[in-house]
Amino acid sequence: MSISTVSMAMAQSGMESLLRQDALQMQREAQVLAAPADAASAGSGQGFEQMLRRVDDQEQEAGRRIEAVERGESDDLVGAMLSSQQASLSFSMLMQVRNKVVGAVDELIKLQL
Repeated sequence: MSISTVSMAMAQSGMESLLRQDALQMQREAQVLAAPADAASAGSGQGFEQMLRRVDDQEQEAGRRIEAVERGESDDLVGAMLSSQQASLSFSMLMQVRNKVVGAVDELIKLQL
């Protein structure tokens, strides 16, 4: 095996390790977003508001990281792209939750009492 092949294999394993760590972090955050809020916060709408704030914070952080790469302040392009994808997935999940809630409300409205 040549030196370049070994260094490429090491770089690839390092990248796989970073991707695995980011996937685990995204999974933990998805579980937090999907976890039901307690009864007090669900009744006042704070649970959904907190979810919106977390998604917004992720989007803003992704924007900051991408801008830092564009300005040359950071060379963490992979981290910026991963945070952008994470924010996108969080937003998609939020939209799916919203659609489920709207669908449930529509079903309740259609019920005949």
